[in-house]
Amino acid sequence: MTKKFWQYRVRQRILITVCLLAALSLFLLLGGGKAIPVGSWGLSFQQEGEAPIGTVSSEALSGYDAVYVGDTSEPVLYLTFDAGYENGYTTQILDVLAAHHAPAAFFLVGNYLETAPELVQRMVDEGHIVGNHTYHHKNMSEISDPNAFAAELKAVEDSYREITGQELPRYYRPPQGEYSPENLQMAKEMGYRTVFWSLAYVDWNTDDQPTREEAFSKLIPRIHNGAVVLLHSTSATNAAILDELLTKWEDMGYRFESLDHLFDTP
Repeated sequence: MTKKFWQYRVRQRILITVCLLAALSLFLLLGGGKAIPVGSWGLSFQQEGEAPIGTVSSEALSGYDAVYVGDTSEPVLYLTFDAGYENGYTTQILDVLAAHHAPAAFFLVGNYLETAPELVQRMVDEGHIVGNHTYHHKNMSEISDPNAFAAELKAVEDSYREITGQELPRYYRPPQGEYSPENLQMAKEMGYRTVFWSLAYVDWNTDDQPTREEAFSKLIPRIHNGAVVLLHSTSATNAAILDELLTKWEDMGYRFESLDHLFDTP
């Protein structure tokens, strides 16, 4: 091989190296170290009593005004309920929350707002937050058009305004935990804070509800400081155990705060 060939190869490798370094610098500058892929929210519990590892880190989520867990040095719990429809248990759940002076957030879809406006009003009257779970409960990660995304959230805002005469608090939970970085950014640009969770269990199948023992086996050992707890208000088990569950958590030294506290805490 000729000298010119080797000189060419050297120049080529130098050029490739420079390009790779430039690409890496741009990647880091744009937050590549915190990249969020399209995905479905999930948790990995490492040790009993400690916060789990989320699909995306708290640091990466913070850039989108999103969270999944609060301050893990503080014995505070954040109760959240997802509701696609009213299944006859919300009145009991609200009674228990009132007895424990426990604020909660209810992430509602359009059907709930249409069919149970009196319960929505009661949530507001008793100091709970109503959050946006989208109008049609679609997989929002499949929606790339900002106008289509905004329409799902604005329809909930409009219904809430008609019921309460107030503006909907800007908290958003993606249906089924399906997300994309584009969706998180769209929500942020609409003034929303996205709320995932750090504790949940299989309570959503109304045809196959967990027993009391099964529920407690998940909800007691895995509770942790700063937990954002996701429960479904359609669950008969949740309604039946809620008073005992909150009492157990209180006996363990925890207190309950609203999502406003979560986001206001440094």
